[in-house]
Amino acid sequence: MPEMAVSRREAKDLTRRRLLSAALSIIDAEGDAGLSTGRVAREAGVAQATFYVHFRNMDDLLRTLGEEAGRQLDTALREVRRTSRAAPDDPEKLRATFRVPLERMLAHPELFRLFQRMRLTRSSATAPVAEHAARNRSHLVDDLAAAGFPHGTARARRRLEMIADGLIALTESMAVGHLEGRYTDLDETVDVLVAFLHGHRTAARRAADHTGAAAS
Repeated sequence: MPEMAVSRREAKDLTRRRLLSAALSIIDAEGDAGLSTGRVAREAGVAQATFYVHFRNMDDLLRTLGEEAGRQLDTALREVRRTSRAAPDDPEKLRATFRVPLERMLAHPELFRLFQRMRLTRSSATAPVAEHAARNRSHLVDDLAAAGFPHGTARARRRLEMIADGLIALTESMAVGHLEGRYTDLDETVDVLVAFLHGHRTAARRAADHTGAAAS
């Protein structure tokens, strides 16, 4: 059977994917210090001029990598959190809500480190990283509320935002500790994150009960 012809749009998308994959491979192996438009084009098997058909510059490529990584992580996180809420008595489903982001961060350590550094700078390339962080926090706040955390007042919502920030920061800190060899047991890091969540859930419920009792 003859192969179906690839459309121009499909061919262009394939080349774009090859450039992104080549950049990620270089980052995995050498960090972002090894990146250049020429190097990425060579690794992708295309002319350097082709790079500029798809990306304005290296910042544009990194911005795209950030957007795609953010979308993929968002999708994975929303799914495992939804699954955990549907089975609140299943501890392994709750653990998965922490294991999944840790594994995503650790799958490409140099990319994770690069995005951490990018968050500390202000440039067009950092925008997707900052947008993803804000979106992840907003989604986590919504998921915590759906999981039963008090959220009916402005104060309760603000506390949820603080808890979400703490969970995100602690997860990233655990990933850094693992990469540095300080926290070698990934299961143990998940245990700590679960304990952190349980502690805040207990404190939040006690605060809500106290507020309700005072009001009555």
